[in-house]
Amino acid sequence: MTPEFSRPERLDAIGEREREVRIAADPAERTALAARFGVLSVDRLEAVLGVRREAAGIAVRGRVTGAVVQACSVTAVPLPASIDEPVALLFVETLEGQEEVELDAGALDTVEIEGGVIDLGEAAAETMALALDPFPRSPDAEATLREAGVVGDDEHRPLGALQNLKSLLEGR
Repeated sequence: MTPEFSRPERLDAIGEREREVRIAADPAERTALAARFGVLSVDRLEAVLGVRREAAGIAVRGRVTGAVVQACSVTAVPLPASIDEPVALLFVETLEGQEEVELDAGALDTVEIEGGVIDLGEAAAETMALALDPFPRSPDAEATLREAGVVGDDEHRPLGALQNLKSLLEGR
């Protein structure tokens, strides 16, 4: 299956010297990505990535930026979201059969190379998806939840319940 936003880079075209790659999703790709990730729209998705061969694999570092519109998880109101995420990936030949390796905090996320190419578009799309708020809420979400009888987290705590009782007694 070819991803919606595919920008393959052949391994034999990647050298030890870093090369900057700039990519941007076109309108059809953005529409397909919105459907895949369950957002109202992807208005912009771009990446500036440095690609180079290292001893351990193909290193990709840079930034993914974009603009997305998500639906509030409570009210379904459209909520714009900006994406500005760093990328630090290491594409490796194979992960099967390898022992698990302990990585330090500065290590790159590891991705397996498939079919003799790395797909920078798919890496950018996945970075965007991981940056999205999984439960976006509009400013009106709390009021809507209260009207529906859903209590907030603070009301589950003993002091929250006492505060509610005090408010009732004071006529608020």
